[in-house]
Amino acid sequence: MDHRSSNQSGTRIGSSEDLLTEIFIRLPAASILRFKSVCKHWRLLLTNSHFTHRYDNYNNLSKSHGLFASNYKFIFSESIAHRTGDIYVPFDVENPSTPSFGSLDFYFNHSNAKILHSCNGLLLCYARRNHAYGHYVFNPTTKQLEIIPSVPKGVCSMALAFHQTHCMHYKVVCILDLTPYVNLFQIQVYSSDTRKWKICIESYFGSFYMPKPIFRHPVYWNGAVYWAPSTQNNLLYFKLDAKQLQVIPFPAEMMSYETSIMYFGESRGRLHLIFHTDGEDYVLHVNVYEMMTDHSGWFVKYQLQLDALLRDFPCLISKYEASVGYGSWKRDFQVIDVVRDKEEEDTFLVLLTPFKMIRYNVHNKSFKKLYGNECYLVNFSSFHRYIETLSSF
Repeated sequence: MDHRSSNQSGTRIGSSEDLLTEIFIRLPAASILRFKSVCKHWRLLLTNSHFTHRYDNYNNLSKSHGLFASNYKFIFSESIAHRTGDIYVPFDVENPSTPSFGSLDFYFNHSNAKILHSCNGLLLCYARRNHAYGHYVFNPTTKQLEIIPSVPKGVCSMALAFHQTHCMHYKVVCILDLTPYVNLFQIQVYSSDTRKWKICIESYFGSFYMPKPIFRHPVYWNGAVYWAPSTQNNLLYFKLDAKQLQVIPFPAEMMSYETSIMYFGESRGRLHLIFHTDGEDYVLHVNVYEMMTDHSGWFVKYQLQLDALLRDFPCLISKYEASVGYGSWKRDFQVIDVVRDKEEEDTFLVLLTPFKMIRYNVHNKSFKKLYGNECYLVNFSSFHRYIETLSSF
């Protein structure tokens, strides 16, 4: 091919949006962000919602690259120094993918930025910016930041709802506790489409003698926001389209034993629940439950026995003195994420011990350390999955 033919081919490709789109959707997000500055034509193409939707869908919006661990504290054995904040942990230690920003503090001009919730690539944050505290939605990939109008006092939960196909305009669901004496809650929803809060009719009423619902660990799934169940309450969820607060019962096994919630979350369109059963027989046993899409009940998706991990990670369990006078073993780990992959055999759990963070494949039983060496990890309060999205708001 001579020089003239090469130039003509390049011109045809450069002027064809269809050809450019097919090329661009196969590139990493960092390249897309750089190419926006090449020319006006490319910038218009790469910021068009049709392209960003295609890009996210082609590159699998639900693919998880890693997670943020929030409000951590490190205790270094040498200096006993303390510091708090957020750290990022990639899931692929051989080919780590890192967010395109160094620290949330830079964008909020303050060192106390806090991640409250993450949803399909967007972060809901609480931070001080321009001498005032407020709530923000932040896209770590594009670095787009938007302030959320203030809400009344009494907030007991805020959750982010966003999905590239069925919730393209993100929503923030806010639960307000209206009175400390009775179970009266108000639900308000903010939409990036209208830029306004809307008070929903639905509220939760209960008698003075009933335990208050605990709206903790929100999860967006299947067009609704769900809150992790407690031992006193069933699982509550709020349907965004119908604006209704509804209830899902516990798995039957939870009613038969002394249990507590270990993990509650979503991955690749599935809702998962793990609860901890007391007793030495269950120390290294983990059942991962999955919710049926029609909300008719739970079933056990994975049954895992983690004994093989003890040789490399003895910190998974610890010994304590029981009240009857003899030693007993207890689990000393948390399940902080269940990550489903496009290929089922690549599904894995993320385990947190006092010393290490571990990736454990649920099918071939392989494992690797994700994080932790010289530090003793304590006081992680929340974990927020990170994925890339080019969506703008």
